[in-house]
Amino acid sequence: MSSALVDWVKLGESLSGVGLLAVTQYPLSTHTTYAVGGNARLAVRVASKTDAIQLAQVLCDGPDIDIVVVGRGSNVLIADAGCDALVVIVNGPSGKDSIVVTDRQVTASGWLLMPVLARRTCALGLSGLEWAVGIPGSIGGAIRMNAGGHGSDIADSLVSAEIVSLRTGQVASVETQDLGLHFRGSALLAHHVVVSGTFVTQGDEQGLGEKILSDVVAWRREHQPGGRNAGSVFVNPGEGAQSAGALIAQCALRGFRVGGAFISEKHANFIQATDGARAQDIVDVMVHVQETVEKMHGIRLRSEVCLVGFDDAIVSRFADPRHSDRERQLERAHLDALVEHGGQRHG
Repeated sequence: MSSALVDWVKLGESLSGVGLLAVTQYPLSTHTTYAVGGNARLAVRVASKTDAIQLAQVLCDGPDIDIVVVGRGSNVLIADAGCDALVVIVNGPSGKDSIVVTDRQVTASGWLLMPVLARRTCALGLSGLEWAVGIPGSIGGAIRMNAGGHGSDIADSLVSAEIVSLRTGQVASVETQDLGLHFRGSALLAHHVVVSGTFVTQGDEQGLGEKILSDVVAWRREHQPGGRNAGSVFVNPGEGAQSAGALIAQCALRGFRVGGAFISEKHANFIQATDGARAQDIVDVMVHVQETVEKMHGIRLRSEVCLVGFDDAIVSRFADPRHSDRERQLERAHLDALVEHGGQRHG
């Protein structure tokens, strides 16, 4: 609904009244790896499944409002004007109890970082998740975008995800085949919060896990830049086509700069932010890359970075149409119905 119809003060008071930390005009730049962008109209922290359920109970009693879920912000770009919505910041404790192992199945909290998941499972003598050490985001975010790298992705090892609907308070454990996982996307909707994920692993009888972890870290350090970025910006065009990074490099765009944002010299599909950078600088670089690659190669690159708070023209310009085709729409409807009718209402 229109933000003008929302009583944000009352909503914030209601959230605080159930023990949730809610802050108006909260700076979102502190929650993204780009470290740019404006404020959330209202932000609330979710640090547990109980928090998510309590948040849902408050929202159930009020009007339907726009919701944006943010984890570690490693794949998000917030507009300079901020976000006129309720931003749910999922960021809970990462102690030893955030991982439970049962017969080589590992259940981990949705806010746990993927590299922590990789290292802890390796330390437990379990293999199959070493690749995750190179994914900077949280488990919830990684499931939402079916994150991947080094020949694996979430869909390869995920058994199920526990989801809370912020619209109704329903909680459901959803098996992988019902999550609509596809290349860098899923059927999860804006009001879905992933509070845990369960993964299958194997025994590391040969003790190779630590070496694999080290190899992944070394490869990323050699081939990808550090600093303020959101990883690969553009989605690879598809089977048989060159990678987005290769297409950009062939256009001699390494080092191209707008304001405080520039294309990495090390990897052409990374856009770096420097001190003083604005979100608009990053978007302007993205626009120039998209236009140049399309002119030289006839291929329109799309972004895998989630653009929040930007106008519809910018969002649609970079949205991957494969995420909104008929099949994906049906998958989202199926998942939403499954969560709403397959879960158990709490409270």
